Amino acid sequence: MKIAKKYLITGGAGFIGSHLCDKMLEDGNEVYCIDNLITGSKKNISHHFTNPRFHFIDHDVIKPLNDQLIRQIKGLDYVFHLASPASPPQYLKLSIETLLVNSIGTYNLLELIKESRAIFILASTSEVYGNPIVHPQKENYFGNVNPVGRRACYDEGKRFSESLTMEFYRKYHLKTRIVRIFNTFGPRMQVTDGRVISNFITQALSNKDLTVYGSGSQTRSFCYITDMVEGLIKVSRGMNLDGEVINLGNRDEKSINQIAGLIIKLSRSNSEVVKVSARIEDDPDRRQPDITKAVKLTGWQPKVTLEKGLIKTIEYFRSL
Repeated sequence: MKIAKKYLITGGAGFIGSHLCDKMLEDGNEVYCIDNLITGSKKNISHHFTNPRFHFIDHDVIKPLNDQLIRQIKGLDYVFHLASPASPPQYLKLSIETLLVNSIGTYNLLELIKESRAIFILASTSEVYGNPIVHPQKENYFGNVNPVGRRACYDEGKRFSESLTMEFYRKYHLKTRIVRIFNTFGPRMQVTDGRVISNFITQALSNKDLTVYGSGSQTRSFCYITDMVEGLIKVSRGMNLDGEVINLGNRDEKSINQIAGLIIKLSRSNSEVVKVSARIEDDPDRRQPDITKAVKLTGWQPKVTLEKGLIKTIEYFRSL
């Protein structure tokens, strides 16, 4: 019989966070979901509001938790820090908030568990690699990042959060693990989040032209949400992983042109692909994770193919 654990999930009303809440509750655990709903949505977690093991806390982790909340969540076993705007339109609009949640927000959470034995999992990002000149990207690659560019609020915010997390690990011996999340997709993606898959599906279902920025030869590797959640859980529960940095993503690398064509095919759309010359500043040319470390240390492997994941995601978008 499994012993129930106590989880704190920041950004728990967001895309990945809400799916993580689902899984933790499904396994019989107690979940404290913190979200200020700046990019998350109550719709993603409303089906848990009658569950006595689920606790939603409307709070901005940039601000310290008050004494009442601290007492409420005492005895945590795991903390997943996923709170942050994560798509370019979100973090460009909320640039200061993005920097603060990844700096002050991360600090507040690390301070919260400093005297506990909770395991802290930082949700970092493949964007710490910037526009990489090493391919595929391994955890020991330091990246190629513009610290003053338009994307720096997210890229550098996450890089700082990693550095801060590692200092708490070294100085206070906290049980910390850093996960660099590569592009993830699936149901509950926001229609307007501005990411390539949500953009293409929305356009395809409306029979509008699919907008490809640049040549479309730039590549991405997409991981389906259930695989990502499983990976996060395996990293959190793995033995002897404190202080480790681990990539999670799917190795299947596709060009933006290939993704556009596949979405048109799977959605049975009459759309065509239209190229637009402008690209977002510092937009990566190639993105593919080296997940050798994750496989070796946790046994995790993504199982859902891009096509199967897209079929489920298209069905979700069609239902909206």
